[in-house]
Amino acid sequence: MQAIAAGHICLDIIPNLTGENFLERIQPGHLLQVGAAEITTGGSVSNTGLALHKLGIPTQLMGKVGDDMFGRAVCDLIGAYGAHLDGGMIVARDSETSYSIILSPPGVDRIFLHNPGANNTFASSDLDYEKIAHADIFHFGYPPLMRCMYVNDGEELAEIFRRVKTGGTITSLDMAFPDPSSSAGKVDWRTIFGKILPFVDIFMPSIEELIYCLDQSLYYKLSDNSGCLLACITPELLHEVSSELLNMGASIIALKLGDRGLYLRTAANLPVLHQGFKAVSWAGRELWSPCFRVKMIGTTGAGDATIAGFISGLLKGFDPCQTMTLAAAVGASNVEASDALSGIHNWDETLVRIAMGWERCDLGLSAKEWSYLPSHNIWAGPGDSGNHW
Repeated sequence: MQAIAAGHICLDIIPNLTGENFLERIQPGHLLQVGAAEITTGGSVSNTGLALHKLGIPTQLMGKVGDDMFGRAVCDLIGAYGAHLDGGMIVARDSETSYSIILSPPGVDRIFLHNPGANNTFASSDLDYEKIAHADIFHFGYPPLMRCMYVNDGEELAEIFRRVKTGGTITSLDMAFPDPSSSAGKVDWRTIFGKILPFVDIFMPSIEELIYCLDQSLYYKLSDNSGCLLACITPELLHEVSSELLNMGASIIALKLGDRGLYLRTAANLPVLHQGFKAVSWAGRELWSPCFRVKMIGTTGAGDATIAGFISGLLKGFDPCQTMTLAAAVGASNVEASDALSGIHNWDETLVRIAMGWERCDLGLSAKEWSYLPSHNIWAGPGDSGNHW
């Protein structure tokens, strides 16, 4: 088994902001003393790719950086996890490396100062398709943060997925929330989805990203109603949006729901994605997995970690219930640490923790036509074939 993690990558610089009321003390001309900075990699390539590596899946990263100090730092940080991991990295002499300065004062939501850098110039021609053809799965993340991926109605992104799918590699796609004030927030994502989803085997956006991209008026209506869009997500809405994605051509849809778990919907007819993939057990499924109970420290990279767990389970030949359980477990482990990776355990440790009776949160579903499967601690919906319980 081998995975390729491609797409958005950056260098994160996170100063330790000491003292109270930090933001109120910011004034022109004043010096504010801060603590040591944490320097780490960020973005889908790093978060999902290195999580896959920690779970024992041989992985190569294909992000794009500049030939500069930040780019060398990104490659050094990746290389510290394994000498082979950065073998697919793209170093561009005419681009600067993307970076984020993350301000996280005590008691205040994080503030990101982000330069997209080389991510904006990432193109289909940057990828090594020969290497990708020898991999089992190609995962691409965060196209809304990469200008070439969404301009011209996403033609470059569609070209990537066409070429990878034609080469016989399993394809997987994750999104990011588009900045509403940017060009990414104004493009027609429904049109882009229509182009790319026929070539996407596994589509794994968050529900917030998905609803914004499909229907901005609905997104703002749900957000304004309660101040928390996740609280407004109903089984009926999940069934409706997943049906639309299936009609666009996606085969497996896994929607990340934050502290409300993970939702799965699959097409009635699925190809055999790899030798150990049991298509009959995956076809025509509608499942909803609750989260595991944890003491939450931070949520950085939680969605990316969940994806890594999902991909790992699928590659290892797990059935849908087992795969969703593993995905939820890896995501839960992630939030037990402040960064994107240190909370994630290896494959065996994760399975042992699940087997020892790790408690799940109460999803509290009372919707009609949904059934609880106690042997899996998962709910099955009206779109579930019911032949595999």
